[in-house]
Amino acid sequence: MPGVILGTGVGGGIVLDGRCLEGANLIAGEWGHNPLPWPRDGEWPGPACYCGRTGCIETFLSGPALARDYAPPEDGPPMRGFDSSVTAAEVAARALAGEPRAMQALARYEERLARALATIINILDPDVIVLGGGLSNIDRLYASVPGRWLPYIFSDFATTRLLRARHGDSSGVRGAAWLWDGPGLE
Repeated sequence: MPGVILGTGVGGGIVLDGRCLEGANLIAGEWGHNPLPWPRDGEWPGPACYCGRTGCIETFLSGPALARDYAPPEDGPPMRGFDSSVTAAEVAARALAGEPRAMQALARYEERLARALATIINILDPDVIVLGGGLSNIDRLYASVPGRWLPYIFSDFATTRLLRARHGDSSGVRGAAWLWDGPGLE
């Protein structure tokens, strides 16, 4: 089962038979630093990533990426009354309230997430993909994204479910604590 973290950054992991799969290079499940699949006009070559490449999934699907997509273009005219400190959570709330600019940004986010998750489905064919991280709190992702990924999946159907992490956006921290075998957690 793949787990996908959508927060300040983007990452993931794979659980197989109740154990975290590490892989030969200790990067199993790292999908954030692969290129965004099936890029649309304006998405290629993509934003620069801290890893030194451009167009990484992380540059499109992290919280700062959603906030940046919502903001007016830097080379465009300033938008009167626009608050440049809007967070991804605020973009989601504004979309829920019906603000057109936020609705468009969130729809682009959902489409990009669907394309990125389709590659996971095409490779692993999982029963479930679990979302964690701050953006996993955007309720509409769980209905919207599976409705968008079928055109990118190499099958006529997709039964993979998209689920919220059982312990919410703190699931990663809980998992890390469980792995700790040092002093202080007897």
